[in-house]
Amino acid sequence: MQMVSSADINQNMATAERLLAEAALRGAGLIVLPENFAVLDGGPQAAFAEREGDMSAPLQSMLSRVAKQHSVWLVAGTIPMISRPQKADMPASELSDGRVRPASLVFSPDGLIVARYDKMHLFDVQVSDRQSRYAESDSFEAGDSPAFVETGVGRLGLSICYDIRFPELYRHYFANKVDLVSVPSAFTRVTGEAHWEVLLRARAIENQCYVIGAGQGGVHNERRETYGHSMIIDPWGRILDVLERGEGIVVADIDKDALAATRERMPVFEHRRLRTTIG
Repeated sequence: MQMVSSADINQNMATAERLLAEAALRGAGLIVLPENFAVLDGGPQAAFAEREGDMSAPLQSMLSRVAKQHSVWLVAGTIPMISRPQKADMPASELSDGRVRPASLVFSPDGLIVARYDKMHLFDVQVSDRQSRYAESDSFEAGDSPAFVETGVGRLGLSICYDIRFPELYRHYFANKVDLVSVPSAFTRVTGEAHWEVLLRARAIENQCYVIGAGQGGVHNERRETYGHSMIIDPWGRILDVLERGEGIVVADIDKDALAATRERMPVFEHRRLRTTIG
């Protein structure tokens, strides 16, 4: 799913719900929203932050309801979270420094949160566009662990935007036999033109899995423009569907028999000589 989100959270939520309904109507069983789908203003997001599992909060409430209404698996792009993931039997801690966690939640067709991944790699870079400086660590706290989950369309590995430049994360998912990975993103126009497609296709080819890149795609304000080109790529690196600019959806079938055949004909996993993975 592709959006051109603004700083107006209510407008963004209405657009997301409309596009989710459209995707479900076209037969999608798993839908991926883009990064920062609810608000994209380039500044602190603590005012919009929610606590994981709070189904009275606006974003989680809407996403849970829509997943259940349309009986779909829903990868909720990123949501600003004030609470860190809960570990073991310990209560979840909360951020207190004005930052939030950029979290990708997965909702089941029952409307339940079944997985959470917090963006591990933050975009602190210089880009030759009107915004010039991007410093996500000013607003976000990075996550510290990968996450994958069984869904109705296969085992799904979770990642977010800038993560795509760090192949060790996807190698970890490859070692855990994921069928597909989600990459909700807000790639800048400059970096997207240079690297978006080639990075997505590389991750699909080298890890023999489907890749779903769901991006922001347009002009958000006088300083921020994103690349778009949301696409679904098969394990052979073929682009199955793409949307270059503007809001809309891309749809493709996941063929698990073809995936298994690709891995059997070219057993890259067994041919590895360096078995390292991320810690």
